[in-house]
Amino acid sequence: MEKITKEVYLKWYEDMLFWRKFEDKLAASYIQQKVRGFLHLYNGQEAVLAGALHAMDLTKDRMITAYRNHVQPIGMGEDPKKVMAELYGKVTGTSKGMGGSMHIFSKEHRFYGGHGIVGGQIPLGAGLAFADKYFKRDSVTICYMGDGAVRQGSLHESFNLAMLWKLPVVFVCENNGYAMGTSVARTSHSTEIWKLGLGYEMPCGPVDGMDPVTVAKEMSKAIERARTGGGPTFLEMKTYRYRGHSMSDAQSYRTKEEVEEYKKIDPITQVLEIIKENDYATEEDIKAIDKRVKDLVTECEKFADESEYPPINQLYDMVYDQEDYPFVQHKI
Repeated sequence: MEKITKEVYLKWYEDMLFWRKFEDKLAASYIQQKVRGFLHLYNGQEAVLAGALHAMDLTKDRMITAYRNHVQPIGMGEDPKKVMAELYGKVTGTSKGMGGSMHIFSKEHRFYGGHGIVGGQIPLGAGLAFADKYFKRDSVTICYMGDGAVRQGSLHESFNLAMLWKLPVVFVCENNGYAMGTSVARTSHSTEIWKLGLGYEMPCGPVDGMDPVTVAKEMSKAIERARTGGGPTFLEMKTYRYRGHSMSDAQSYRTKEEVEEYKKIDPITQVLEIIKENDYATEEDIKAIDKRVKDLVTECEKFADESEYPPINQLYDMVYDQEDYPFVQHKI
């Protein structure tokens, strides 16, 4: 793993702050009905992504996740303006406005979604890794899931085959405690989710998902194991979301006091404290970062607002089209 330097801490702070503010803007846009459908925000879980990105090789490694998926493609290199435009349903979005909040994709940057079916991405993540092994590509797939998704049978089928075939994949459970709105303790006999890997003799363990340094170290080990033929790893990132499951979540299953308690270990605050303690940046430097973040969020919003909605013929043009199809061309 590359050394965690002053520059890394400053990048983490700016990246995580931008992801947080980007989604804060999306929450406001949702209330204004500029973003439609569901909206699942990542606030509080940013260290899981920041640490993973530090351990990955972004020139060849892949990532796939569920529907809490707005900031991951940005971290992988996608233009945040295009991501916001996709959430607005605009033609300038990553999928020309056809995917929306739950289905952000960026093939160019090896981000394979955004999947609305709970646990649906788990076998797909194993499949991406299988393709890399089959074609002898030196790539590793990071496959994320929530704590609710580990109740799906597809996880067990994927774990079994991943171990059998020694696939280059790292399975990561982002355990934020409540799945859609029910605590792990009420839905699982064992609250130590990482132990699911033991049944397949898969290397596994718990990780502090609020600390990007710890995440980076554990992800680096798992990625190296996968890349050198050692097969998969299952990591349980113990994290927390400050907002509800989605924007329509009343959050009646937890108290405001609990949320505030977790905010004391906010990953952004932790990184900022290290920056200040080590004099990695002056107050003016930090203010400059804050301004850059604010300006970029404003730029993304302006781009999405001013972009056009897709023309209606796009509904037909983006459907699979076979030249010798025997029926009338589906064009408008």
